[in-house]
Amino acid sequence: MTSAYVSRPQGSPLIGVGWMLAAGLCFVSMTVLIKAVGAALPAAQTAVLRFALGLPFLLPMLPALRRARITPRLWRLLGLRAVLHACGVGLWFYAIARIPLGEVTAINYLNPIWVTVGAALLMGERLPPRRVAAVVAAFIGALVVLRPGLREIDSGHVAMMGTAMLIASGYLVVKRLSEELPAEVIVAMLSLMVPLGLLPFALPVWQAPEAEALAYLFGAAGLGTAAHYAMTRAFAAAPLTVTQPVTFLQLVWAVAIGAVLFGEPVDPFTVLGGAIIMGAVMFITWREARARRAATAVAPDAMPVSRSEARPDARESSRG
Repeated sequence: MTSAYVSRPQGSPLIGVGWMLAAGLCFVSMTVLIKAVGAALPAAQTAVLRFALGLPFLLPMLPALRRARITPRLWRLLGLRAVLHACGVGLWFYAIARIPLGEVTAINYLNPIWVTVGAALLMGERLPPRRVAAVVAAFIGALVVLRPGLREIDSGHVAMMGTAMLIASGYLVVKRLSEELPAEVIVAMLSLMVPLGLLPFALPVWQAPEAEALAYLFGAAGLGTAAHYAMTRAFAAAPLTVTQPVTFLQLVWAVAIGAVLFGEPVDPFTVLGGAIIMGAVMFITWREARARRAATAVAPDAMPVSRSEARPDARESSRG
């Protein structure tokens, strides 16, 4: 291991954990506010309003957006990502109104598993045995949460499974976009294009929203922005192997808040299944980090590398 890799200030992993805790609290709080709106508004309209009310938070990104040179090919990729995300978000809002918060959170943990599968099938990335084992374990965890045949599967469960697949597909598109566009441009274009994609579904069922619902959704927009900011700071402060396990607390908080605020029963199968899925995600993260460190340790013997190239976690933060 080279000295370039150990360039983090001492104590930065603790800072990373702190930022990830803040991100998790913001994400769960955002979900609570959206669930509080519940079935008062159609899911598509709720999603449109959430993004529309979040537009003021994009103002700091406008300079980067004006400087961006977006080619027709990049426009197509941005449009594809917006369609995937719009469909995923619409299903997510529908699921939140129908199934407990804990189940929404547990099934959402499948997201990085679908990214792994999609990267192998669509982008030609290797799928070694350790990744296959993690994928199988994650789907076993999903079966524990859903328990098909032992209870009725709600349409909200099906919607949430679709959400995980669609959002993961969008991340694969982002991986391509991030090679040519700054993160601010990708985020801003997503926030501008998704409500436009959802509008045709929202207009036929549009209802006059009450002031309380608008306040909840504005708060959800602010919390969502704060969550992504805190998560980015966490990735910059510490490796994913340190910050990823903290995200499991979101399931604990979601189950507790669902029980206290919405009277949802605490389902031990949801906690167990979520733990299995999260364990699979943590295993993939740990193994990939080890593989990158091993490759970094060999790199100086093969060719000179810069300090930033010698830090695998720096590349991880750029993907976050």
